[in-house]
Amino acid sequence: MIITNHMKTKIKSTGLFAMMFVSILFFQSCEKDPSIMKIFVRSASNELVEGAKVIVIGDVNSNPETLPYVDTVVTNGSGFATFNLDAYYDNAGKEHTVSYYDIISIMEPKVATGYIRSRVNTTAVETVYMPN
Repeated sequence: MIITNHMKTKIKSTGLFAMMFVSILFFQSCEKDPSIMKIFVRSASNELVEGAKVIVIGDVNSNPETLPYVDTVVTNGSGFATFNLDAYYDNAGKEHTVSYYDIISIMEPKVATGYIRSRVNTTAVETVYMPN
């Protein structure tokens, strides 16, 4: 079989395209999902509450241990506060893939509490209810 210059060019082009395709798939698979906590705040009548202060505090006595962490976010117009924990997990190291947090939500003069478990590269969701 005689291989012409045109065939050589076509083989090279196909090989280059295949390598680019594999490279794109590899780089896309390396992207990590964000580590997010989403805390919904509801009133005693089950309505979402905008403007509530939500504080999360790492439970250093949990098992496995959660490293010290405190953050405060105010609920948005949809009644939830979002905490991005990517920096926490990056600093915590590969051995810390789970963490636990106490939740305190304040909408003067009312206070609600809760507890949430977070995992690296996932979104954890919890709802706290304001008392009457």
